[in-house]
Amino acid sequence: MAEELAVPPVDRENLAFFFDLDGTLADIKPHPDQVFIPSDVRRLLQKLADMNNGALALISGRSMTELDQLAAPHHFPLAGVHGAERRDIRGQHHVVTLPQTLVAHLHQQLEAALATMPGTELEAKGMAFALHYRGAPEYEEEIMALAESIASEHKQLGLQPGKCVVELKPLGINKGAAIEAFMNEAPFAGRVPVFVGDDLTDEAGFYIVNQLNGISVKVGQGDTQAKWHLADVPSVHAWLEHVAQHQEQEKKILNKRREGYESLSRSI
Repeated sequence: MAEELAVPPVDRENLAFFFDLDGTLADIKPHPDQVFIPSDVRRLLQKLADMNNGALALISGRSMTELDQLAAPHHFPLAGVHGAERRDIRGQHHVVTLPQTLVAHLHQQLEAALATMPGTELEAKGMAFALHYRGAPEYEEEIMALAESIASEHKQLGLQPGKCVVELKPLGINKGAAIEAFMNEAPFAGRVPVFVGDDLTDEAGFYIVNQLNGISVKVGQGDTQAKWHLADVPSVHAWLEHVAQHQEQEKKILNKRREGYESLSRSI
């Protein structure tokens, strides 16, 4: 359980940042299309990326196309659909797919099933499906039973429950694996990972970050493997600004020391 009074530290050096989006960088809305990242927060993310050699990525259940739209005009490394698709710092894409015949079959099956549950919504992501019931919470049990039935029938699929949603995705895909992949390549390799998230889908990321002796941060309440805690989305925004200010100040101090050393060397 995250320590309720434990604000994440800002004094660690050589950091690599990973952020969930919905419920972390942006407030959760009744419909996914209503979600946005405030412009000042987007600028803060870019500032942090610039100060850390580009070692900042968004890790989300959303598609990379959606992530780019929400982060625009900035262009970060991404892991979309919980890591089923990933874009590294060089712009190279790494994508896990399902057979198109299976995708078409599942789409038809899920669309027909959810049509009998007014207020629920099917989100097709190409290699994964999200079954939303935020608008009809009374169908939670039916949605979960449907997803479990399909996952048991198709062994290449895994279940990922979230806040008023359950997803069917390729087995073995999760945010922890995505973070681990980033940490094995530049510019993330050799840095201390920081992952901020709010949902059950983020627990696999917290686990990996803990294994790497990093900083795992839970947003909001609930049982978690995260070691640190932030109360809500505005707290995340305030913490981001604090981190950016701290790193900027440390950079100024370092530059002054270098200038002093160079001045001393010239006088000698």
